[in-house]
Amino acid sequence: MAPVTCAHAADALGQNTATIAFTLSAADLGAGMSWGKGVLTFEGHDYPFRIRGGSGAAIGFSRTRATGTVYNLYRVADIEGTYWSVQGEATVGAGKGGAVMENNNGIHIKFSSRSTGARLAFSVERLTISLTPEEKAGLATASVTPASHE
Repeated sequence: MAPVTCAHAADALGQNTATIAFTLSAADLGAGMSWGKGVLTFEGHDYPFRIRGGSGAAIGFSRTRATGTVYNLYRVADIEGTYWSVQGEATVGAGKGGAVMENNNGIHIKFSSRSTGARLAFSVERLTISLTPEEKAGLATASVTPASHE
């Protein structure tokens, strides 16, 4: 008999290379705006970042706390960029959710979240992650050796 292997959904996203945690506030009246901050943990170091974006077809206000896994990150600077996802939210008091986002560098972020507030949304969401200015300055002066992709 041949051995049976099980594929996991996360395998399709690539190699698990980092973790992420962030908070995100969203205010919407038709089109909306989102903002927050977080920390990327990559190769034993924490990198603070800011997150901003927007969505359409939503109304209300919510605050979300999320944790997740980052896939295919081999250089910390590649976390920066605009991420797209389609997601829905129905928060009245408290709610749970999750999404998978991808940027143009091939980085995927899969996260689960808990929200508080009152918000109803089903839309395409665009979120831009930027390392804090202090982190960018540190990366520019540091000697960075890319991790092996093998």
